Amino acid sequence: MNRPLLWVPLGLFAIFFAIVAAGLTRPKDNIVESKMVGKSIPEFVLPAAIEQRPALRSTDLATGKPQLLNIFASWCVPCIAEAPQLLALERAGATINGVASRDTPADIANFLNRWGNPYQRIGTDERSVVQLELGSSGVPETFVIDGKGVIVHQHIGDIREEDVPKLLQMLKEAE
Repeated sequence: MNRPLLWVPLGLFAIFFAIVAAGLTRPKDNIVESKMVGKSIPEFVLPAAIEQRPALRSTDLATGKPQLLNIFASWCVPCIAEAPQLLALERAGATINGVASRDTPADIANFLNRWGNPYQRIGTDERSVVQLELGSSGVPETFVIDGKGVIVHQHIGDIREEDVPKLLQMLKEAE
């Protein structure tokens, strides 16, 4: 009998154990950050999501004044959670534009009537084309855009109460 072959299962187990241990010791990064941070907003034209607000174009985001671009959806539970913070940002003087992702005008209107409407303009992105061009991985996401239309920050997930002062500071710094 060939004695070295007896060590093969033990060697395979040791390799398997090393791979599993390495995977457990390195934290997994599930956040997909946009490669667009530091770059100009991609060109786009989105139709108005609701009658009460105008459509949204990329040129609306390069007006000389920093602003927020919030990607949201009526079917998004974290979007409901961040609604009070968006209203607080608006009350503090932030200009907020919205991109409604994969939504219908009726659902968007119901969402805004129920949770508040902090948006100056809202474009509808029925197939998430603009969302993907921005490098957004989901809803909600918010981008800080400087006055020249350059993305200076990406906030992934819902905006929480403690994020409001940070976002206001970033808007001030983006002037």
